[in-house]
Amino acid sequence: MKKNLFYLFALVCSLSLFTACSDDEEPNYTQVIEEDIQGDYKGTLDVAIDGTTIATGVPQKITVAGANATSINLSLTNFSFMGFQVGDVSLQNCRLIQNGDTYTFTGTTSIEVVGLTASVNATGSIGNSSVSITLDIAAVAGTVEQVVAVTYTGTKLNGTEGTGADILTFVIDNSVVTEQPTINADNTITFKVAEDADVSALIPTITVSEGATITPASGVAQDFSNGKNVTYTVVSEDYGTTKTYTVSVAGNQSVEKYSFDEWTQGSNDAGMQWPTPQPTDYLATANEGVAYLKGFGLNVDYATTEETNGYSGSAVKLTTLYTKGGGFGLAPAITPGSLFTGKFEFEFVVDQNEQIKLTKFGVPFDKVPVRFRGVYKYTAGDNFVNGSDKNNVQEGLEQTDECSIQAVLYEATDENGAEVILTGVDINNSPYRVSQALLEDGSPKEDWTAFDIPFTYFEGKSYDPSKTYKLAIVCSSSKEGASFIGAANSTLWVDEFEIISE
Repeated sequence: MKKNLFYLFALVCSLSLFTACSDDEEPNYTQVIEEDIQGDYKGTLDVAIDGTTIATGVPQKITVAGANATSINLSLTNFSFMGFQVGDVSLQNCRLIQNGDTYTFTGTTSIEVVGLTASVNATGSIGNSSVSITLDIAAVAGTVEQVVAVTYTGTKLNGTEGTGADILTFVIDNSVVTEQPTINADNTITFKVAEDADVSALIPTITVSEGATITPASGVAQDFSNGKNVTYTVVSEDYGTTKTYTVSVAGNQSVEKYSFDEWTQGSNDAGMQWPTPQPTDYLATANEGVAYLKGFGLNVDYATTEETNGYSGSAVKLTTLYTKGGGFGLAPAITPGSLFTGKFEFEFVVDQNEQIKLTKFGVPFDKVPVRFRGVYKYTAGDNFVNGSDKNNVQEGLEQTDECSIQAVLYEATDENGAEVILTGVDINNSPYRVSQALLEDGSPKEDWTAFDIPFTYFEGKSYDPSKTYKLAIVCSSSKEGASFIGAANSTLWVDEFEIISE
């Protein structure tokens, strides 16, 4: 019944436009429409159907304009109700009766269309920068009689109010959100979450156009579980514009996390041991090489160690070591701290170009990586060394070291089906690379700094589900460490890595 009534109400509005006010002769009509009466007003509508309130506080802007010396027109532009777009509604030629500092007006009209008759009684007052209107509508459709009561109260705008009704930013600060909300052109807002995440009480932080209001409010928890949509309504400061936005989860993504909280001791047949983060079949360092240098009498710590005071729990500390002349001349001038997915396969080699092949980057990966996240901080060392030519090492150069953090997806087999293994020689230039998430800013950072990097595809490359792939996460305390260029004692800390995948 109430739904039928609403459609009757909407039909009355759209057909009649609440036409003429009363033109009956009455005493005390004002002869001048004062300037302070004319203008735009912002207020709210309350609607009742057969005595039952169905809406309160509906924002609405109206315009009051002089019709002639003694009458005004009142118009509601783009009037909508309960999602139904009625259009422009107006009261025309309303004669004003002065009553102290305010003016009153009344009006009646009637409508007769096929299957419907309705009478409209309007009363109102205006003055002192405020306006109020009451509309009593009696509608009859066949044998159904229903009454709609609409009341409006508003205050005059000063002309400086904002007219925008846009959501400017929409952020959900929760670890289960893998892809922050995107505000789309069609007023939908979509975001992605981790698989099996609890999304029943996510709290958005929202900014809107200056002066605008939003319902539900920013900072209020919302339930996005089981495919639920949440609708937000934004009303401009002048109440002249209303926009609705629909927010929903667009999909799930997998999250692979590396907390670096668990460490163990690596070892070899020579009885050497060194610190290494777990899982050892996934994460690797070049510490075994440093272990041999230490065994040959070089007094250095390991290049990759556990930092117990990490961003959250333990972290990885990578340090560029000054190793010139160590290991009976086998060591390069510097040995950067490294952390990577893959394996370090040590063997005695003299040629530096062969030494960097000992790092075997990458582990099998069967998903499509889309983002690489984590936190880091970095201190550059003072003694910048160019050890690319072992016979002509240059020290004390006026350069500032940078760190390197990246993730690379590459094809696991070549065109002949042979396994592809990228090393320090070709991790940055191999034609088998498909996509990369690269930290562009490797400059020093005193405090923990978050990064969130999208994977971008190399030119001519795309993900082919018929192929197999490897993922290489590679970190170094010196950006050009693979060429034995960097500053001694440069230190990189990394923690809380995440690979977000489809």
